[in-house]
Amino acid sequence: MANKSNNRETFTLVLSLLITLGLLGFGVWFFRNSLPFASNQQTPPSAKSSEQQSAEQAATSQPSVGQAFDTSSLDTSLPNPSVLMIDGSVTIVALMKQLQIAFNPVNPSLPTTYGLPNGNPNGTNKGIQNLKDGRVLIAASSRPLNADEAQAGLVQIPIARDALAVAVGVNNPYKGELTMEQLKGIFQGKITNWSQVGGPNLPIKIINRSPDSGTYTFFQEVVLLGESFAPDSMNFSTMKKDETTLLLRALGDNGISYSTVSQIENQKTVRIVPINGISPTEKAAIKNSTYPISRVVYLVVPRKTSPGAKQFIDFAISPGGQQVVQRVGFIALK
Repeated sequence: MANKSNNRETFTLVLSLLITLGLLGFGVWFFRNSLPFASNQQTPPSAKSSEQQSAEQAATSQPSVGQAFDTSSLDTSLPNPSVLMIDGSVTIVALMKQLQIAFNPVNPSLPTTYGLPNGNPNGTNKGIQNLKDGRVLIAASSRPLNADEAQAGLVQIPIARDALAVAVGVNNPYKGELTMEQLKGIFQGKITNWSQVGGPNLPIKIINRSPDSGTYTFFQEVVLLGESFAPDSMNFSTMKKDETTLLLRALGDNGISYSTVSQIENQKTVRIVPINGISPTEKAAIKNSTYPISRVVYLVVPRKTSPGAKQFIDFAISPGGQQVVQRVGFIALK
């Protein structure tokens, strides 16, 4: 009898233990699955906001680099101004001035100005901001629009092909060429002596353009691959104002900088450095983009603009306007 009693007690004890473990297990399972992060089901991606959708639509409506833009799609319901005010790129100021002169006989009743105030262009970035603020009706840009600018309703119209030239002083003892990787290293402060690229034992002095410049932004995107420039130091100076003449004068015997090729190729005080074995003075290399720092320059307007602004843009991309482009030293679109 005692054995049977002991067996019953053992059975009861084991059964109680199993029930307790089962309850504990269920409790843990219930607690874990009640937490918001415990679900194994993947949460569907949230719907895109209307702002995101607008930005994507604006970006996809922009012409790709070098692609022609149909100006008939512009809304020209705004009234014509008494003066067509334009601001923007310093590096293409010569082209803009010549386009203004050539446009005058087309519409003598619509005078044009370039630069705020008093005919002093402020650079691409400030020029586009002035356009967004309604201070001008057209901005000249040496870089493509970014997503925020496209979302703001601006459109870019390609008017010419161009390239950046890397320049050193004419008396710089370095006579070689540079690769894109070497150029990146110089402007990021990783290559600091001309001897590191096969030149003399001489420190490299970098003269960088102003951040207001679209050329600065374009160089950063294409050469530095979107990464940062080196900080200012004894041998790295960033210009406060976007002004090419002062920049070239500052090169001296060991400096290096960059600008649009049309501003440099006829200068007697500087020498152009070939990049990846190609010189930007080779027009065919710009046209087919084999020169690695080739680009397109643009006129930028809001999609809703005036007939006069559209007329100026139409002239710039017309055969007559493209003749001006070539005469100034840029490459025509076609």
